[in-house]
Amino acid sequence: MQAPVPGQLPPVPRVLSAWYVLAETHELRAGAKPLRRSLYGDPIALWRGEDGVAAAVVDRCPHRDVPLSFGQVRGNHLQCGYHGWEFDGQGACKRIPSLLGEADRPGRRVARFEVREQQGLVWVWATPGAEPDVDPHRFLYADKPEYMTVRMQLQADGSLHSVAENALDVPHTAFLHGGLFRKDSATRNRIQASLRRTTEMVECEYIGEPRPEGLVARLLSPSGGLVTHFDRFVMPCIAEVEYGMGTENHFVNAVALTPVDDHVTRLYSVSSLRTRLPTLLVRPVVQPLALRIFQQDAVVLKLQRDSMQHFGTARYTSTEVDLVGPHILRMLNRAASGGQPSGETYTTVVELEV
Repeated sequence: MQAPVPGQLPPVPRVLSAWYVLAETHELRAGAKPLRRSLYGDPIALWRGEDGVAAAVVDRCPHRDVPLSFGQVRGNHLQCGYHGWEFDGQGACKRIPSLLGEADRPGRRVARFEVREQQGLVWVWATPGAEPDVDPHRFLYADKPEYMTVRMQLQADGSLHSVAENALDVPHTAFLHGGLFRKDSATRNRIQASLRRTTEMVECEYIGEPRPEGLVARLLSPSGGLVTHFDRFVMPCIAEVEYGMGTENHFVNAVALTPVDDHVTRLYSVSSLRTRLPTLLVRPVVQPLALRIFQQDAVVLKLQRDSMQHFGTARYTSTEVDLVGPHILRMLNRAASGGQPSGETYTTVVELEV
């Protein structure tokens, strides 16, 4: 294990055989200037040709190392802005101005990434030149007409693991989000948490939980009562919170987490809500409340990251009520090291107060 180095951030697991979101579909316009994105710190040029097909390559021209995102799209090719070399979506060099010979040679190629577009998101396979063996994650409620879906892009100073754990951590909500989601009060509710971990997912169901007293929960379920509550993480980058309140109210906040670098994470949030309240009343309220909650989380995530950098290590002292975070880290470490999943299912039941 690497010794802590004060002033440096500790290493994190990198899962490279996986899909990550690099843009929303509407951001990638045909023929427009390419987008520069980053995945685990490595630059990627993302563009859409005039044929409408999205493509992604390593953002580095093999000629003189200038970022290809500095250039522009010509037809279906990406043209370097320095000497005009042109590359197709497979990374092959198709044209070199002034050169009379063949442009496409092995040393002139640029590494390309597999790209898939699905449900308004542009997914990129993290290993250049590799063929994916799975499909991107599909958000179950985003396409259902009876649900109102709100999308947001956000960015946080924290590793994928830190941001995922924060999104799925119940005990902090009464303190960091007091009044918005839960309240820190002398009267707390004892409930059960049933946790299940499989090869590719960890899921926690909270049983016997009354509707939280915060503003968000009151909006989603004015009549109160018990709620159905699941928190889940799907490898390697999906955090999902699901609430059922009564027979009519159902809310799922799913987030695709993209590691811009080891300790900065981009969040592509897809929140789907079915409620008996009119959509025109709910939509203007949901996004500002969600942003307020995220801003509070972003502050503490940056404080956490800065503290780890100061000491050069991550000190995670967990208890029985730190339910999903340790399992997320275990799964990420296993996948990053190339370890094979055991195929076994782990389950446990814990009592806690919320």
